[in-house]
Amino acid sequence: MSTTTAVAPLTTEDAEVLVTAARHAAEAAGVRISVTVLDAGGHLLAFRRDDQAVLISGETSTRKAYTALQLDSATADLVDAVQPGGLFHTLPTALDRPLLFIAGGVPVHRDGRLIGAIGVGGGMPDQDHGFALAAVASLV
Repeated sequence: MSTTTAVAPLTTEDAEVLVTAARHAAEAAGVRISVTVLDAGGHLLAFRRDDQAVLISGETSTRKAYTALQLDSATADLVDAVQPGGLFHTLPTALDRPLLFIAGGVPVHRDGRLIGAIGVGGGMPDQDHGFALAAVASLV
């Protein structure tokens, strides 16, 4: 007989912490961003778009969060594969943009279990990824 330890799901309060932390990390770097947080079922929990962020970043960050959720892994390794000359660099997304745009998607885990994802858009891909990682690190 096995027992399963319950893992607390990602809450709207958690999502607000993630959005705030990502925003502060981006502000420190002088970048305007959009942030999207999804629960483990892919349901939108929080969304914030700064007025001066890249206009498409709202939709992009949602797709980043979905991508992170589907991959259940950090996307930094995948980004290396889609650089010019990489295996997937010409693969389009639903936005008809390179797959490189998923760099800001980061899954959120609690007690080793996937509970959601955060997507950041508006900066360069490595910046977006860093802002998302900073946000996840702030979630206790």
